[in-house]
Amino acid sequence: MKNGKIKLSQQLLALVGIAFVLLFTSLGVVLPQILIPFAESNIYNYLSEPLKVINNDVDKLLLDTEVAYIYVVNGKSAYSDNLDEVINVDDVEKLLKKISKTHGKFIYNHKNYYYYTIKDKGITKIALTNDKYIESTKVALISAIFPIVLGTFLVIGLILVLWSTLLVRKIEKLKLKIDNIDNVNFDHSIQFDQDDELRSLGLAIEDMRLSLINQEEFRNQMYQNISHDFKTPLTVIKSYVEAVEDNVEDEKTALSVIKQQTQKLEQKVHSLLYLNKLDYLKNSKKVTNELVDMKKIINDEVEKFKFHRKDINFIVSIDEKSKYYGTFEHWEIIFDNLISNFMRYAYTTIKITAKQNKLILYNDGDNIDNDLLEGIFTPFRKGIKGEFGLGLSIVKKTLNIMNYDISIKNEKKGVSFIITKGTLK
Repeated sequence: MKNGKIKLSQQLLALVGIAFVLLFTSLGVVLPQILIPFAESNIYNYLSEPLKVINNDVDKLLLDTEVAYIYVVNGKSAYSDNLDEVINVDDVEKLLKKISKTHGKFIYNHKNYYYYTIKDKGITKIALTNDKYIESTKVALISAIFPIVLGTFLVIGLILVLWSTLLVRKIEKLKLKIDNIDNVNFDHSIQFDQDDELRSLGLAIEDMRLSLINQEEFRNQMYQNISHDFKTPLTVIKSYVEAVEDNVEDEKTALSVIKQQTQKLEQKVHSLLYLNKLDYLKNSKKVTNELVDMKKIINDEVEKFKFHRKDINFIVSIDEKSKYYGTFEHWEIIFDNLISNFMRYAYTTIKITAKQNKLILYNDGDNIDNDLLEGIFTPFRKGIKGEFGLGLSIVKKTLNIMNYDISIKNEKKGVSFIITKGTLK
């Protein structure tokens, strides 16, 4: 059997009901027990005052229907006429045995009785009463306190119910907004009068909705760019195959072009797979960062690229005291992509500087437009000269998983890529 869903309003009403039960319990049971010591203190004062003013003649006692008096003189006792009304006792001597202190209480015939004694010139004066005063005191106090507490509680309960009703309505609006977060025809505007946590939650949900829209637009744009980037070499391959079939192009030339385009396509596929691998490594946090020999990595990379363009002058400056962490593979991929990028845009010089635990890669090519700088590390974002690619995105993500940051600075002449140690998150 499925559990029924309990609404917040129902939960609040249940809590108010429980609070009422606790209130009645505290007023009807706990409060009287707390009041007993104060009432008993008052009753002893109530009993002692007449004893201080009456004389030794029992007949002249200031009789009170609620209080009975007993005198003990030379072992003989006398008592007021209302003793039987206050306490029905057959044997006064038996009753006197229960009175052993200056004041106190005793149980007789399953009822509580209170007494107070004064000794004066060999005469023991005793005033005693039943528990009617205690009970009347309890009733009087509860009668005075209960309406005030109950009225206050009802007002507080009404305020809580009204407040919770408004709260539930706001939550329902937020739930409706979340349920329709991908519905473009839904009115997502929510107006909150108070600047509270629910308003902050509503704004956060709206930010998330806009972020999802942006991500969806970016994803669609990226798919289009990937399709375009992959379509170009495939179109070239297809056209050369058709040219050979139509005897328009010789096979040797066609095979050379097809091989070249296939290599480009293979490189793009490898780059895309590696980008996905970086996302996996970042999420799984299975990254080994150890001290690497940056001098060897840079020298190996320069040797690899220096013959691609003989007109480029490589300038390398390495401070061997600087320390760099990561893996050889990751740093190799970073330099492969950066230097490969530099080889396309540099005029005459590529400079690599490693010092103060920082790496600066500079080329003397044209400055990068400010409009392109913001999204230059985004995969398949249209970049310099309208080209698409994954190289700089791979560089950024690879550095991030090794806890490094990269920034770009346009120099007076040329561009610098600056790699610094990041802040652990």
